Amino acid sequence: MASTQQARRRYMMRFLPITLAYVAGIALATALIPDDAPADVRTISLSILPGLAVIGWLWAMGRLLVELEDEYLRMLEVRKFLVATGMTLAATSMWGILELYSREVPRFPVFFVMPLWCLGLAVGALFNRLTFGSMKAGADHS
Repeated sequence: MASTQQARRRYMMRFLPITLAYVAGIALATALIPDDAPADVRTISLSILPGLAVIGWLWAMGRLLVELEDEYLRMLEVRKFLVATGMTLAATSMWGILELYSREVPRFPVFFVMPLWCLGLAVGALFNRLTFGSMKAGADHS
């Protein structure tokens, strides 16, 4: 259980600065890129910054999976990722088809795919809680 707490602590020590970098990247892009800006080097570079933080988040989540020694807890994390991915793919595919055939629906900016996936992580955690109960290390895994 101590190693699980250490793995989660290391995850948070990675996650928090990456989150600050993401927020700073979004703020910087918002402040420096005007609406209808040309796709020049500056605009593209500023737009890439938050995406690098997203890569950092995914790396941090992958490291958590590697560092978790409890296979049950690792499986719960993987299930959360699968629920989030499935929910995101289904929602964006359905909305994309609706956008394709109807001009009356608002467009879904691709920027919102990652926040939707993060919402899916919360749904996955709830799914784990409802189907497996307690998610604490050492809990009854039956």
